[in-house]
Amino acid sequence: MSTTNQLTPGVTISLDGRIYRVESCLKVTMAKGTPFIKVKLKDLITDEMIEKNFKVGQAIQEVALSERKLEYLYLEGKDYLFLDVGNLEQVLVPASVIGEKVNFLKEGIDIKAMSYGASIFSVELPQFLELMVVKTESSEAASPLSNGTKTAVLETGAKIEVPLFVETGDIVKVDTHTSEWIQRV
Repeated sequence: MSTTNQLTPGVTISLDGRIYRVESCLKVTMAKGTPFIKVKLKDLITDEMIEKNFKVGQAIQEVALSERKLEYLYLEGKDYLFLDVGNLEQVLVPASVIGEKVNFLKEGIDIKAMSYGASIFSVELPQFLELMVVKTESSEAASPLSNGTKTAVLETGAKIEVPLFVETGDIVKVDTHTSEWIQRV
């Protein structure tokens, strides 16, 4: 058991049966009254941010998340099937954990997953992926206000803005964190 005095940003705690990551922590001292610790917490399942006040020295349950390397296999029902590269076990990850990252999931891509026990709380894609353009709008159809870009659909289904010279069949490097085109490969 830890105490609230040991809270720092990045620490993971269990509170009311949920797992939270501390985003910020501030000790508040008032002229009258007892000091307290004001903490911003991020729910690792829902990404919801909450604020919570703790007494100074209050006991909290700190948890250690483990990092796992997973390789994406395929969609199975509503969940996504991965192979744990460390122990070669298959792991089902709920669609709610994958979220918008599904736009860049491709068979064989390795991701980083954070888990506590058997539950996976978050996944992180590689920052850059090379993906094939399967469809682009015609250059004439691009809006004159589009600043020289057009919409392209990638092999994973993601839609991104690319320069007018990118064509169907091209391989492009994409920043998965910002959904932006980086370069043609």
